[in-house]
Amino acid sequence: MKKLLALLFAFTTMGLLVSCDDDDDEDPIEKTATELQDEAIEAAQAAVDGVASSDDSATGASDESVFEDWTLIDNAGQTGGRVGTIAEEIEVTANIEENTTWTSDNVYVLKTRVTVLDGFTLTIEAGTIVKGDASLSGANAAVLMIARGGKLMAEGTADAPIIMTSTDDDIQPGELAGSTLDQDDKGKWGGLVVLGKAPVSAKTEEPQIEGVDAEDSNGQYGGSDAADNSGSIKYVSIRHGGAQIAEGSEINGLTLGGVGTGTTIENIEIYGNSDDGVEFFGGTVNLTNLVVYAVGDDGIDVDQSYAGTVKNFVVYVDENSDEGLEIDGREGSMDDSFELTNGSIKSIDGTNTNADFKSKAKGTVTNVTFEDGKVKLSASFDTETYEESEDAASNVVDGSLKFTKVSASSFEVYTTSFDDE
Repeated sequence: MKKLLALLFAFTTMGLLVSCDDDDDEDPIEKTATELQDEAIEAAQAAVDGVASSDDSATGASDESVFEDWTLIDNAGQTGGRVGTIAEEIEVTANIEENTTWTSDNVYVLKTRVTVLDGFTLTIEAGTIVKGDASLSGANAAVLMIARGGKLMAEGTADAPIIMTSTDDDIQPGELAGSTLDQDDKGKWGGLVVLGKAPVSAKTEEPQIEGVDAEDSNGQYGGSDAADNSGSIKYVSIRHGGAQIAEGSEINGLTLGGVGTGTTIENIEIYGNSDDGVEFFGGTVNLTNLVVYAVGDDGIDVDQSYAGTVKNFVVYVDENSDEGLEIDGREGSMDDSFELTNGSIKSIDGTNTNADFKSKAKGTVTNVTFEDGKVKLSASFDTETYEESEDAASNVVDGSLKFTKVSASSFEVYTTSFDDE
């Protein structure tokens, strides 16, 4: 009996050993590509959560009173106590090839893309109205452009702002508002384009500003002079712009390409533009006191390693808007960073007030509030190894994209790396 029990024990032990060997030989269960992708995104989100979070102590724009009285957002539908006068309309049909002054007792009508050429200055008196011809579109849309080396001295005041609008706008000198147009009347003319010689991080050595055909060399921007001076722009309201120049391509309210720190830009309003409110293509210029209202794309758009500061700004989005902020980084080898400080992103009609930081965005965001909006952070991954590469999300983790005292509903990582997988 003892021999029988011993044999049974031996056979049982051998069976267990064989069973263990069979288990060891089985291949581990491999994760699917979707599972690996999800894990990569979750890891990036966890890393961001470790360094960025909403701060309810943020106050946003530090002084919104600077937008009162002179901007359309506070005076739409009324004249603001000003008494308008019917002025002579002067048609502008050619580029500015000599020092020129536009006076406040006239309305200047742009009948083409009008460029202030290298070496010349256009001075626009306080209270002057400039209108782009609403009948022009495409490549012929009415635009006021300052070429590299040209200057614009457009110094309005709170009592007499300079207004750039459309010929469909019946506003007259001395008036602040009173037009039959409203925030939905977009794309009625082009906009204001200022080009300078400050550094940009572009894909080519001589980038051409969007909206200007390559045959016009006046559309080139950028250089090596960070302190370049393109003039002074103060108390200027740019309304109803963003004419479509090609399918899916419109002009910004204010386009700044390679503009340097020698340029003064402050107290600016963009109202009812069909594309971005303000777009920076590199450059170093600082902008103080900016209000953007009801544009058809992004309120503030940053590209090509813009290295200046935008201070005290308010962006109002509506259902036609895209992002309150859209921030990109470098395209070329130059690698610099922006500053956004004291800003508020607000909703006109309950639309979410989001921001999108992407394409290697680097900079500092300080004391900015998003009314029921989130901060979106682009993440990039190797599609074979699933390892994270540089993008906005990784820059948050390494400290080259920093959020200090920012109030948002969330900081959300997303990726387009796996979209085609």
